[in-house]
Amino acid sequence: MRCLSVLLAAVLLDGAGTSAFAVKRKPHHARSTSVHAHTRSHQTGRTRARRAALEAKEEPASATIPEVSLKHAKMLLLPPLKGSRESLVRQNQRSEADGLERIEDDDQLSELRTQHALVAVPVSMSLRVNTELPANRRYCRPWTGRFLSDLARVHYARFHRPLQVNSAVRTVAYQRRLIEVNGNAAPADGDVASPHLTGAAIDIAKKGLSISEVAWMRAYLLPLQNAGKLDVEEEFYQSCFHITVYKSYAPPTQPKLTPHEHGNKSALIAAGVQ
Repeated sequence: MRCLSVLLAAVLLDGAGTSAFAVKRKPHHARSTSVHAHTRSHQTGRTRARRAALEAKEEPASATIPEVSLKHAKMLLLPPLKGSRESLVRQNQRSEADGLERIEDDDQLSELRTQHALVAVPVSMSLRVNTELPANRRYCRPWTGRFLSDLARVHYARFHRPLQVNSAVRTVAYQRRLIEVNGNAAPADGDVASPHLTGAAIDIAKKGLSISEVAWMRAYLLPLQNAGKLDVEEEFYQSCFHITVYKSYAPPTQPKLTPHEHGNKSALIAAGVQ
């Protein structure tokens, strides 16, 4: 009996100790939960504070994205330099006023070459001639040749590629044959005759030019046309810039001007094309 009593007492004491331990741990668990909750709250507060600081420092779009000037972009929207009957009439009138006559045949063409009234198209690294153009038709008026040199030089400095002349002087005899195979060819006589017959006109190929080069050509030629130095017709069937240059572009009595002095307005405007 005494042994049984001792055993029961030991069991009771052990149970009491376990209960006491459980009671003691309970407050510790509560404190741990409270600490974790406080830590999460503190971290959330710091995150919100950092986010608020970043938002406060955020700059408006105008301060971070540079403005792009549109004054040059407008040049890319220049419309084609289309010709008209009025323009063709004016080209013939201006050529007559410059004292030019229509070249009838190859004999007269040769005579004008001998007199230096016609000069060779100024072929260079920046200007070439269509290989299909006959040798005796690779000539033009002196002021037209100077215009070609100026244009080709400035274009090459900008694009590092040559321009190509597809057509220059023609004779009346040749133009009449051309009309038979090309319905778009201008007449060989009358008030709308082809200006090529005087040697003052040239055709510059558009084929192979990039969009930027075509836009640049328009920007370069338009001021010269507005100044009465030349007339331009942008052809699409033949894909070329038909240009008739007038004697006033480079009067022979004036000293030779450098390209930038000659058409600096055109060069400056064209330089803005992107």
